[in-house]
Amino acid sequence: MASPPISRLKRETSQDDFENLKRLIHGRLVDKLDLNKLGELKGDTLRREIRLVVEHLCDTENPLLNRSERERLIEEVLDETFGFGPLEILMKEEGVADIMINGPKHVFIEKNGRIQRSPVTFRDNDHLLQILDRIVSRVGRRIDETSPMCDARLPDGSRLNAIIPPLALDGPSLTIRKFGSKPLALEDLLNFGAFTPEMVMLMEGAIKARLNIIISGGTGSGKTTLLNTLSSFIQGDQRVITIEDAAELQLQQEHVLRLETRPPNIEGKGKISATDLVKNALRMRPDRIIIGECRGPETLDMLQAMNTGHEGSMTTVHANNPRDAVSRIETMVTMGGTELPLKAIRHQFSSAVDLIIQASRLQGGPRKLTYVTEVLNMEQDTIIMQDIFRFMQDGIDSDGRSFGHFESTGVRPAFMDRLEAAGVRLPANLFAARRLGS
Repeated sequence: MASPPISRLKRETSQDDFENLKRLIHGRLVDKLDLNKLGELKGDTLRREIRLVVEHLCDTENPLLNRSERERLIEEVLDETFGFGPLEILMKEEGVADIMINGPKHVFIEKNGRIQRSPVTFRDNDHLLQILDRIVSRVGRRIDETSPMCDARLPDGSRLNAIIPPLALDGPSLTIRKFGSKPLALEDLLNFGAFTPEMVMLMEGAIKARLNIIISGGTGSGKTTLLNTLSSFIQGDQRVITIEDAAELQLQQEHVLRLETRPPNIEGKGKISATDLVKNALRMRPDRIIIGECRGPETLDMLQAMNTGHEGSMTTVHANNPRDAVSRIETMVTMGGTELPLKAIRHQFSSAVDLIIQASRLQGGPRKLTYVTEVLNMEQDTIIMQDIFRFMQDGIDSDGRSFGHFESTGVRPAFMDRLEAAGVRLPANLFAARRLGS
């Protein structure tokens, strides 16, 4: 049965009519494409050629659309053909930090620190699954009923986590953490009030003196952004190896080798874990090893690498404060089935780690470095730590956002000799007990 002419559609196009029109145009576009000829075109040239075909289809069928509706129709058809459909609109929207899709009709975004519903929707579950499959297949991942969970990355570096039925009861669910093609610079975070210049001087000195650093924080607290920022202090002549489950880090150095874990294939074989990659990285002559996030048995290998000549290594962990970070690392070390006594694990930790930097997302959305904490040593069975800088919350403003101030605790770090030996000179009054500018 032939499709009805587009000209029959009413001028006042409802959302359903617009979606039907878009599907009709897209179907006719596929019928008209010469795939052999298109195979010779690439990139922007291909998109321009397809755009001409879509415009011709609109003119031929004479849809009664105004100029803005017509342009929107053309762009959405192109997004369906080359991109990620409705996701393209959300990815291009300024100020969006997270995209949360709970089935095809329930799309939410985090913008300016607040979660709000988006008018963007997908046609149905099949439409959303089609877009999802297009994303994960481009990075060598898969998602289906036998493997219903997946981590992947978008072309601009944004991270995607997806879970589909039967595990997700209300349809395919996606969570996207947006990372722009241009990562936030140190000046940006200073302008946002995430930390102070005094804290930057200490962190820069710690990186240059090759202290081992753990960045701790909750989901969405800015751990990866901070890790990217701190990595800018790494000298350009050092070989850096990064290990991640889904590549997110955007290091600016020239000599960077990026490794990514691999899930098992459909037969359950071929899995490459972070532990495997850490062990292999030790044979690749690294100056520093950066693990995007320690979340399992690879934590022990990371601690051992820090203790065996790979100073200046960094990683992130999920924890609410520096003391919780220590407890979580102890737990993750035991996940590998290693029969190490707790005292031995703590001794490994206190010997390996020099600094814990706590990132927090406060009420209302502001992200702050709430603690810069030095790891000292072991006394009996306890790891001794001391705060150097911290953030003190003063209250909640009329918009529901937390506010407060940074302060120096007055503690001079024990690792200052190492900084000075590395040629790092810090102001004599940097650690004087006082309130810092926020």
